[in-house]
Amino acid sequence: MSNSSAANASSQRRLRPRIIGIVTGDRVSKTRKVVFEYLARHSKYNKYVKRQTVLHVHDENNESHSGDHVEVMACRPYSKTKTYRLVRIVTRAAQIDTSILAGEASRMFEKTKAEKVAVEPTQETAGA
Repeated sequence: MSNSSAANASSQRRLRPRIIGIVTGDRVSKTRKVVFEYLARHSKYNKYVKRQTVLHVHDENNESHSGDHVEVMACRPYSKTKTYRLVRIVTRAAQIDTSILAGEASRMFEKTKAEKVAVEPTQETAGA
């Protein structure tokens, strides 16, 4: 009789809360910072104020990146601050390969720096 009641209780388990937010930090492996924004009524002025909550989310496969809209769910604590896990990625943000851009920018900077050094002595001789 206790087995059937235990099975029935597990099937009647309450659904865990799910939240949709935006990933703002993806530097740490398997951990994401997700910002959840909401409106709250100010107690004194009775106006709605935008508030935000930062959640630390467990992302096992490092699937999400900054700017993605994700759905997270409450779970057992993975660490002191990490008590949510990634359920799915709702929409992906446009990703830019910054390593290519950084290489181009540094080469452009070196080129302009070399041109300035070469141009400056000729301007001094022309002015004298």
